[in-house]
Formats: sequence, C-alpha cells, structure tokens
Amino acid sequence: MTTIGIHDLSLATAHHVVDLAELAEDAGVDPAKYHVGLGQDRMSVPAADEDIVTMGAEAALPLLERHGTDGIRTLLFATESGVDQSKSAGLFVHELLGLPHTMRVVEFKQACYGATAALQSALGFVARNPEERVLVISSDVARYQLESAGEPTQGAGAVAMLVAADPALLAIEPISGVAARDVDDFWRPNDSTTAVVDGRLSLSAYLGALTTAWDDFTAAGGVGIDEIDRFCFHQPFTKMARKALAGLAQHTGTTLPDELQEATFAYNRELGNTYTASLYAGLASLLDHDDDLAGTRIGLFSYGSGAVGEFFTGIVQPGYRQRRRRESIEARIAGRVRLELPAYRELHGAEHPSDTEWEAPSVTAGPFRFAGIRDRARRYEATQLDAAQPPGRRD
Repeated sequence: MTTIGIHDLSLATAHHVVDLAELAEDAGVDPAKYHVGLGQDRMSVPAADEDIVTMGAEAALPLLERHGTDGIRTLLFATESGVDQSKSAGLFVHELLGLPHTMRVVEFKQACYGATAALQSALGFVARNPEERVLVISSDVARYQLESAGEPTQGAGAVAMLVAADPALLAIEPISGVAARDVDDFWRPNDSTTAVVDGRLSLSAYLGALTTAWDDFTAAGGVGIDEIDRFCFHQPFTKMARKALAGLAQHTGTTLPDELQEATFAYNRELGNTYTASLYAGLASLLDHDDDLAGTRIGLFSYGSGAVGEFFTGIVQPGYRQRRRRESIEARIAGRVRLELPAYRELHGAEHPSDTEWEAPSVTAGPFRFAGIRDRARRYEATQLDAAQPPGRRD
C-alpha cells in the first residue's frame, strides 16, 4: 500500500522580536512567570509590511526551490488571521510564488486546528491520485490586547508542507481520533483585531478534546500508548503541551515523561504562539533536533478552540535527516530585529482600514512584503526575486 504524508517542511517567521524578559520587567512581573510558567522566551512580531501572506509565501519558497512545481495542483492555506472575508490568502501566495494557473486554491479556518484539516484533505487528494502533490501552508499572527493575560502568548510564524506519496519525512497513518464541541473558550469577532479568550476554560477544553480524541482513536483501532515513541502537541505556549502530556498519561494510566516531547519546544519558545502553524513548528523542531527518529512513531494532537481536536500518528522516514533545515531556521530566528516596547505598542495599535489608501513602509528583510492598500485591495510584492519571472511559474 502506498504511504502518503509530509514529503518536506519549511518554517518562516516575522521580522521583529520582543523579549519576554523585557515585557515582564516593564509589567513588574517576575520573568520566570513567562519563561517557566508559560514556557516561552520571546515572540515574533510582524513588521508593518508583513502578514500571514508574506510569511506563508516565505515558508513555501524553499519547498518550490527544492522540488519545483510539477504535480502540485492544490494549495491549501490554513489560518485564523484571515486578511479577507471572501478571498483566500492562498491566492495572494499563489501569485507571489508564480504557481501554475491550473490549480485549486482554498482557505481553511477552525482556530488552530485548520492546518490539520488542510493536511487531512491533502492526504485525500493524493490518495485519489498519487501522482499529485499538495502544498499546505499554515500561517498566523496571534494578537491579544495590550496588558492582558494573553499578551505574552502572542507570536507569528508560518509552516509550509509538501504532501505526497512515498514521503521523505513523515508517513501519516490512516487512523485518527477526533473531537468537537461548541464552547466559547477563545474566538475573534469580525469587528475585532484581537482575540477574546477565557484562559481557564481554554485549558479544560483543550484537555477534554485530547482525551475525547484519544478515546476515539483507540476505539477506531489506533495503536496503544506504549507503541508511540514521541509526542508532538499543539503549543499555544509550550507549558500547555506539558500539561497535555501529563493529562494523557493520567487518562491512560501510563508514565509519559517530558523527554518524549522535549525536542518539540525549541522553535515555539522563540516564535510564540503561531496558532495553526504551532503543531507543525513543533514537528519541525522535533525532526531538526532529534537524531534518532528514523522508524519511530510520533503521536500528534491538534487542537482548535471553539473547539475541535484530532489525534493521529505518523512514522518518521529513514532519510529524514537529509531534509532538515535547522541551520537556516535558526539563522532566521537569530536574525530577527529587536523591537523596543514603545515601538511594539505603536505597531500593535496601528490599524489600516480597507477604505483608506495606505503605502506600507519598507521594513522586512524577507523575500515578500505587504505593499499596502490601493483601491480597497491588498497589494503584495516580491523584494528579492525577479517579479517578471516568479520562482514557480510554468506557463
């Protein structure tokens, strides 16, 4: 039987960074509350000319440079930070990357779960036609009100995945367990640029979705807890994943030490909350930092407030180390420009309504930028590429 899964994976983030130690000091809070209590060190902040489109395109670019566009007939873009109520953010990325015109492009939304819905859909497309490949992009900017409890759990980042038959990274196994419940633990109204969150309810909803999804997974014939070698959970902040693993251990009556997921935390501690990209940034970190994964089974749990959860597994492929991008990812993270708190707050409060003409200042050092708003439409441009010959176009 043909295996299907993640053939390659790449991560991108924003231009700026805020150190949580500085945010804590300014708020009169012990930095350990963030570093230990949340398990976070820093958070990425987009420049004025960055958003989910520019980060998503930047994440996908290395995949096209390595593999080309042959066979890619679908682009699925997952986000809860949508830039338009109708048009998929994926269409902006499609143009920036010069992808073929013979494609389907669509946006997925269900809080932080959206990328997993996109991944599962991609697996179905490839199962129907193993010659096809699907580009899945998850990109988000987590924003909460200033001086709120959620402020230190902000962040920004994107992950792009190429889904294909006979994958080189992770073969996704067919059984999964799912959970859904209508709960107001977190949401962002249409008229708000920041999210509304009930932290205590969100914690219980997350853990409840995990145990429900796990029970459904085992009822469907999934492997036993002792057959899973590593765990990778959604990380709105990394301490949440630790709580989840402890909750699953209690639920199954087993011992699951933190070492089974420790390698998943490196990137998310730096990026902050990346919503739909969070789980897969954790997967990227695991693959990049663990040298002994070939043939092991990873248990993955995806959660999206509101609330939907899914538990599924994948087998790491023998050649995964040849596809790792640790050096380039760490260089991108280290290269972020420190943002002073007054400038961060000014940037956080900036609003640019669609009925206002606006030219974005040139700030980002990335390959794509948000140029501004003209004629009520968002405009994007490449900064380091020949715009006349985009990297992927095969016309």
